[in-house]
Amino acid sequence: MGALEGRVAVVTGGTKGLGLKITEAFVAEGARVVVGARGGAGADGALAHLDGRAVFRQTDVRDPASVRALMEAAADRFGGVDVLMANAGLSRPGPAAGLAGADWAQVVDTNLNGLFHCVQAAVPYLERSGNGRIVTMSSALGSRPAPGASAYCATKAAVEMFSKVIALELAPKGIVVNCLAPGFVDEGMGRLLKQNQAVWSTYAPKVALGRMGTGREIAEAAVYLAGDAGAYVNGHVLEVNGGLAW
Repeated sequence: MGALEGRVAVVTGGTKGLGLKITEAFVAEGARVVVGARGGAGADGALAHLDGRAVFRQTDVRDPASVRALMEAAADRFGGVDVLMANAGLSRPGPAAGLAGADWAQVVDTNLNGLFHCVQAAVPYLERSGNGRIVTMSSALGSRPAPGASAYCATKAAVEMFSKVIALELAPKGIVVNCLAPGFVDEGMGRLLKQNQAVWSTYAPKVALGRMGTGREIAEAAVYLAGDAGAYVNGHVLEVNGGLAW
């Protein structure tokens, strides 16, 4: 029996990269998953190997109505929502003094406002679950400054504090909230970083284990926080980074 057997999960940003690895891990552990993402192209194909246990719903986390529709779709399709995996996020690099206002706003609107919308929409369903879980997604850069990443660092730091606050607020409703903070991972943005050897060579020595993490390793941590094994972990930021010294 899987760690998430019988659970219904909503995963935002779950059609590619780290989000897809988390979706696959949730399904492997027995969950049925509704995946929300903005890009519809190729989404059904990305989930086809999961045999209908993960379905796609086009969603823009910046739009509260779109997020409410995502939760409603999960409840209609699978009977409720037990887990929210709030993974959707993006980065717009550039020095703060020269970063376009539109780029800053897009990062804030997706990484922070999008999380807020997801939590508000999910709470009524998670409360009815009786075993509700929220797992938010931060980053090693949520607690470590990096030049050229002002928008990303600021929003991920905010995600961590927001997660700690709602962990206190939602505990009386039977909802457990934790935050996952990966380090350098060979998926998505991390894979692009690794491909730039000039950049990666400056960061690689900072990782005690001497390598990037895998999507599977991050996904297994997400399963832990979403399942019964992590039931008494609440308001925690779980760093999965191979021993990252900064």
